[in-house]
Amino acid sequence: MSTDTQLVVISIGNTRTHIASVEGGTCGAPSCFSNDDLAGAVERVVELWKPMSETGNGSILMADVNEPAALRLSSAINGQLSEDIYRIGHDVPIPMMVSLDPETITGTDRLLNALAAWESVQQACIIVDAGTAVTVDFIDGEGTFHGGAIAPGANMQLKAMHEFTDALPDMEFHKPETGAFGKSTGDAMLMGVSAGIRGLVWKLVEQYADEYGAYPMVIATGGDAEALFGDDELIDRIVGNLTLIGIAACARHALAGDSSDPTEDSSAG
Repeated sequence: MSTDTQLVVISIGNTRTHIASVEGGTCGAPSCFSNDDLAGAVERVVELWKPMSETGNGSILMADVNEPAALRLSSAINGQLSEDIYRIGHDVPIPMMVSLDPETITGTDRLLNALAAWESVQQACIIVDAGTAVTVDFIDGEGTFHGGAIAPGANMQLKAMHEFTDALPDMEFHKPETGAFGKSTGDAMLMGVSAGIRGLVWKLVEQYADEYGAYPMVIATGGDAEALFGDDELIDRIVGNLTLIGIAACARHALAGDSSDPTEDSSAG
């Protein structure tokens, strides 16, 4: 990668893939695809890559928490473009200090969120990622990732209620539109899931603040962040493409010659 590299950044989650371009340090609006929509994802990468290939200074970076989906997409992109795809955590390190048990394997997306948030605010913060799972992670005032909590996401909870009961319907999560009470079975399920996740986050934020001795900034991201936290005063800001910004930050550090990988020493702290 050259110092003036333009980027196509790809984040593959458990169920969805997000793709964006990065130029001049600015991450463009992401496109979202189901992990099953391989053709759509490849088409978007090719579309973003075409103008970069004409300048000869573009790179494609991918981060994932779903290895099979990542391998399928990497192979498909390479088949279309014959270009190298740099994988975060494999080819490009994540320059984030961590304080975790030595045997812990931390999700790439959580570390990328932490890196993007830390570089943006340069202060202690809590990252709430509301996707397939809900993660609530803490970064201290020195920029060290301390881990946090993992819980089922909204759609996972709704799916579990449907699959493990006889009468509860199969439905997708969206923001509850009713008042204080769910007036139908579906509304009651949405209310329960929404209130449960919001309550979980409030409790964990209080717990982290007590442990740290100060009240950190709270940043939300993920596909369900707006529906869950758009009107929640606990959340200081919602950044929908935080993981993609973290991928771009990794590229920037790599281009600057920061080849060390702080995540390798997970026993720090």
